[in-house]
Amino acid sequence: MLPNERRQQLLKWLKDEGPLSISDISTRLRVSEMTVYRDIKPLLEENKIVKSSGGLSLRNQPQETLKGCSYCLKESFSRNPVQIIAHDSQVEQLCCPHCGLLRFKAIEDEVSQIICRDFLNDMTISAKLAHYLLDTDLNLNCCEPQVLTFSSRKQAEQFKKGFGGTVLGFEEAIEEIELRMAGKRSCDCHSSEELID
Repeated sequence: MLPNERRQQLLKWLKDEGPLSISDISTRLRVSEMTVYRDIKPLLEENKIVKSSGGLSLRNQPQETLKGCSYCLKESFSRNPVQIIAHDSQVEQLCCPHCGLLRFKAIEDEVSQIICRDFLNDMTISAKLAHYLLDTDLNLNCCEPQVLTFSSRKQAEQFKKGFGGTVLGFEEAIEEIELRMAGKRSCDCHSSEELID
């Protein structure tokens, strides 16, 4: 089998079966692992596949073209985004912690990692370790109930003194948002300008 034929076979297996290890591919194709590495180099360069600790998998093209939040579908220019990384290395972009926490709860078993940005310091933090401030007087024109994230509980409490709200942990924030959203089909993601139109 020629290298191009092996690459086509590999792409078919990845499409039909999902991620495969280098050793499994080597065994199936009856070639050395070094040959597999040489064969996949063009596929990696063309961004057709991705390499991770779980092996090789197809790059999800539709996910890359999504420009908005994968939960509420709103175009996102938020300074408060969330990313969910699945076990298959696919990344979902979410406009805010409100959508991020609801999406996490919906696909929890598929999630490898969920990250967000500290509202004050603009640094990346683990969403599971973050502190959440709900119901502030600060209007960011995003999803309701509005949620801000902080890496430090102390900073969240200090921010609360100036802008009000309630400080919650990861699980508590998910529960509170779910309770408030009960009975609604989707989040209220419209700015005041959109409501006028």
